[in-house]
Amino acid sequence: MFFILAPALYFTDELLKDTAMILWKKNSINLYVLLAFCLTGCASTAVGAFEELAEPPVRIFFATDRNHTDSEEPGKMFGSERGEVSYGICAVSIPSDHRIGELESPIFSEDIMEHVVLADVSLYDRKDYFSKVAGFVDRSADKHMLVFVHGYNMTFEKAARRMAQVVRDLDFNGCPVLYSWPSRGKVSGYPVDETNVRWSEKNLKGFLEEIAVKSGAESIFLIAHSMGNRAATGAFLELISERPLLEKRFKALLLTAPDIDAGIFRRDMAESLEQSGVHITIYVSSRDKALELSKRIHGFPRVGEVDGVPLIVPGIETIDASSVDTSFLGHSYYNGSRSVLSDMFYIINEDLRANERFSLEAVDTKDGRYWRFKE
Repeated sequence: MFFILAPALYFTDELLKDTAMILWKKNSINLYVLLAFCLTGCASTAVGAFEELAEPPVRIFFATDRNHTDSEEPGKMFGSERGEVSYGICAVSIPSDHRIGELESPIFSEDIMEHVVLADVSLYDRKDYFSKVAGFVDRSADKHMLVFVHGYNMTFEKAARRMAQVVRDLDFNGCPVLYSWPSRGKVSGYPVDETNVRWSEKNLKGFLEEIAVKSGAESIFLIAHSMGNRAATGAFLELISERPLLEKRFKALLLTAPDIDAGIFRRDMAESLEQSGVHITIYVSSRDKALELSKRIHGFPRVGEVDGVPLIVPGIETIDASSVDTSFLGHSYYNGSRSVLSDMFYIINEDLRANERFSLEAVDTKDGRYWRFKE
């Protein structure tokens, strides 16, 4: 029985893991008992010390409007309720044998030598935080910054681990920044997450403004995933509307698997995004089961799904990742697909457009051109 269960516990897609748990509950009480035993053994304490690591941990600046709990454990320091914006730096271990596109996770207890582990969180007041950000940017070669806004079903810990993996896989040498909004971190929390991501939009806009003004970053790259695209696009558009001179600070927006109403996006956002002069890229997939479900819930297509021809908007590059995403849910290719990570690498590090990236091929339709990965 263990050998049936073990592979599922290694899945990097957290939503898939939760879905699998539900199925096991329904189909086998024995599997449920074994699963409960295994999860009980998933201790949240990292084993080992940073000094023993072959490579230094990935250190990420963060801001979050989650509630600050009383826990001193890094993964539980922030909850799923709304709170004041907190600032800090977290340290995430990456194993020496890490493979690109993998989020190495434990079966039982965490080990910073073998797993991607959120091992430390340090809090700073707002003034000290932005001072440290500016200092980090000033010491970096290109003065680049990467801001990540996570999606639905994400705890603070999950989001930090995923961003650290992406930072390492992109070989990003600038200043990495995570913005974590109060997602419930569970499948059943979708309605609350929809409300909270909208609530966080104003806080994110204010944070992006301060980052753009105070960090000294010459190029800010904004990556958003799933539902997080709602806050990211809304905050960015409101910011450049109020302070258009800050547009030049932003180099690119990478919208991965956007859980946004496609009609609203085309009518209310697309033109402003295109006219911003910022390089806008949308990653979509016909295999995205999470967005298929979102469409059924809302009654309208999502930007990140593909049903025939993907959403095509003049001035915005749409990349179809259907052929390279082989995960069950097809929703987390931004951190799980080597091809997508490589494509984002060339946007961020080489400033290449779609027609310059060798792994893509153009597809011309009556609605315009989009791009897909070569097979």
